Amino acid sequence: MSRGQIGKLQGRGALEAGRSLELWGKKVMNQIMAHTPPATIWHRASDVLRTEIGDDAFGSWLAPAALRAAMDGRLWLVTHTGVARDWVRRNAWRRIDELWSRYDPDGRPLGLISRLEFEGDAETAPAPIPVDEIAAPVAAGMDSARARSAMPLKACFSFDTFVTGPSNEFACAMARRVASWVDGHFNPVVFHGPYGFGKTHLLQALAAEAVRTAPRRKVVYLTAERFMSSFVRALMERQMAAFKDELRSADLLLIDDIQFIGGKQSTQEELFHTLASLMENDRRVVFSADRPAAALTELDGRLRSHLSAGLLCAVEPADRALRLGILDRKLQILGGHHGFNAALRPEVKAFLADRFVDSVREMEGALNILIAQAGAEAISLSLEEAQRLLRPHLRGGPEKRVTVDDIQKAAAEHFGLKQADLISERRTRAVARPRQAAMWLAKQLTTRSLPDIGRRFGGRDHTTVLHAVRRIDELRAADAQLARDLEALLRKLGA
Repeated sequence: MSRGQIGKLQGRGALEAGRSLELWGKKVMNQIMAHTPPATIWHRASDVLRTEIGDDAFGSWLAPAALRAAMDGRLWLVTHTGVARDWVRRNAWRRIDELWSRYDPDGRPLGLISRLEFEGDAETAPAPIPVDEIAAPVAAGMDSARARSAMPLKACFSFDTFVTGPSNEFACAMARRVASWVDGHFNPVVFHGPYGFGKTHLLQALAAEAVRTAPRRKVVYLTAERFMSSFVRALMERQMAAFKDELRSADLLLIDDIQFIGGKQSTQEELFHTLASLMENDRRVVFSADRPAAALTELDGRLRSHLSAGLLCAVEPADRALRLGILDRKLQILGGHHGFNAALRPEVKAFLADRFVDSVREMEGALNILIAQAGAEAISLSLEEAQRLLRPHLRGGPEKRVTVDDIQKAAAEHFGLKQADLISERRTRAVARPRQAAMWLAKQLTTRSLPDIGRRFGGRDHTTVLHAVRRIDELRAADAQLARDLEALLRKLGA
């Protein structure tokens, strides 16, 4: 045999060996891929779907969905409502099937079903895929308990991060009681109070804790806006039966900012019947509103009556001590997130607590600005430097308009009085001096005339106001405590 023939044979052997090695590699890869967790496959498919259908559509219809395994081992994509299931079937299921087949070499089938259909009777509900098998995009960044809610819950809204004080202690205690599923619960429970003082925080903490306490029970958390939009969509797509089943099968239904459905007659009608059905079946219902139930005059009378018959829990504006406590807790959280000891000088914290009396949210936003801009150096910020950094971001800017009512509220809180005391006939020193200070501030910070200021302080004569202004001017230089009180009030009012 010639050398050329021998060379050809060697080349052919090497080629065959290479092909064998390639086939062996593909076989090994297929074996590895066959053990790819379902969650990983759905994660890959979700990345493609989010790009193709857009963040809004994905977030509304697919992000709340979850992978589940039935008792027979079959995999299901479980949507949060029947309406969502039908939307996915019409608009995305063919593409999901294609992507699933592409990323799952083992060819495992995937079915589509709504949560209500999947769970069925609690005694025979299929076992869920373990927590570490659930794809992150499905749970929208939350743990498996939070993923059961109809809307994503914020991890930062927990009972551990909720700072309590006299203004919210009772509300927090009742939220914990509802979340523990104890017997003898009040129904419905309505948390009410002005914006920015923790109602949403409480509701989301309650929802998350309720799911953790009883993971087999169905908890649905919605904003009033989401309730309305889902109701309208169900009407338009003729899916009202699925919409009703989804809500009326809940063991605990929570709706935030219920006042926003005021004036929407058909939406109120549906909510009334949903509430009546849940209460009739001893299911739990929790609402929040910006006012007590009796003051929600824009709501239907029957609905308002049901709310009034429940347990009303006030979430009042935070007092100064609570605001300072919230700042301390927020600083701890920010320090953990940013990897340094987030801290502020006492006078800077006092400025934030005194300046933002109307909204804890605004106070926290101002704190975020300081930490974001100064970082670890925030602890060395002087009061003047902090004010300079915040000035462009303060509500209303440097020309914020202060009203006599603002002044009365701030003065009453600062001196430990009620606003009604300042306009009353009481003449004790404990009331008269704060009243004079408030009149002085009204003269300095507003454009109101002396007679107008007098009218707003219980119908007093303009000479009374003039006397108060002159008296405070005299005392400021001699009374150091009064001077400090006036300075604090000026800071609180943003002047």
